[in-house]
Amino acid sequence: MGWLTDPIAWWVEPFTDNTFMREALAATVLAVACTSVIGTWVVLRGLAFLGDALAHGVLPGIALAWVVGIDTSIGAIIAALVMVGGVGLIRQSSPLPDDASIGVLFVGFLALAVVIMSTSAGTGDLTRFLFGSISAVDSNDLIRLSVVTAVVLLGVAVGHRALLVGTFDPVQARLGGLRPRATHVGLLILVALAIVASFETVGSLLVFAFLIAPPATASLLARRVVSIMALAVLIGCGASIVGLLVSYHHRSAAGGSMALANVVVFMIALMVRRLRDAAAPSALTP
Repeated sequence: MGWLTDPIAWWVEPFTDNTFMREALAATVLAVACTSVIGTWVVLRGLAFLGDALAHGVLPGIALAWVVGIDTSIGAIIAALVMVGGVGLIRQSSPLPDDASIGVLFVGFLALAVVIMSTSAGTGDLTRFLFGSISAVDSNDLIRLSVVTAVVLLGVAVGHRALLVGTFDPVQARLGGLRPRATHVGLLILVALAIVASFETVGSLLVFAFLIAPPATASLLARRVVSIMALAVLIGCGASIVGLLVSYHHRSAAGGSMALANVVVFMIALMVRRLRDAAAPSALTP
């Protein structure tokens, strides 16, 4: 109950007394802003499974880069772009439903990562790639995350009209010359960049929670797309900071604690929404 009986020591002192907690806080805010904004379109377009596939799709590149000895972010970016290209190719050539085709590619990428890492003595590093190591974030990570966040936010702002029309009225998007197919590919690239930039903070598996949970929560509470984005960032930051502090005080995994906090907030919002709908007066019938 320290969070209630001694709020300064529980909520404030971990950040004022520890440099690594301040850096972790900055990385968390940037990662949430990056993933929640682009994740809003993932949720609205029903691309959650594709987002999960991309989150796993970076693993072979990370594993291969680690084995070779180069920057893992380079390998992650290459793998993410290959995954985006593979998804587009399969969607065009496969007669199977999108989720089946993407699932096969997803399993293949994940299996490749396991094979690569099993041939080396890198299980500890594989754990870090999967679940993150936010306490090890440094200034270079923050700079890289800041740049990618700026690119993602700029891309979403520039493509807002095309994304909006293409999401809710694809026919009108084609008639209006908004190139919905190119917009979709651009969206996947931005999602891939957000995932690559955030995996060092929360891990490539747990980044999926940041990508989906805050926008899903915000979509239960707001109607306009811009409002959903802003609310998703606020919800994601608040829940993630709570998770970070829980991790600090109770020595639990930081990435898992932050992801779990976001999912808990979603469940609370869902229950509140259901109670509100149940309490609303029924429409009168003539």
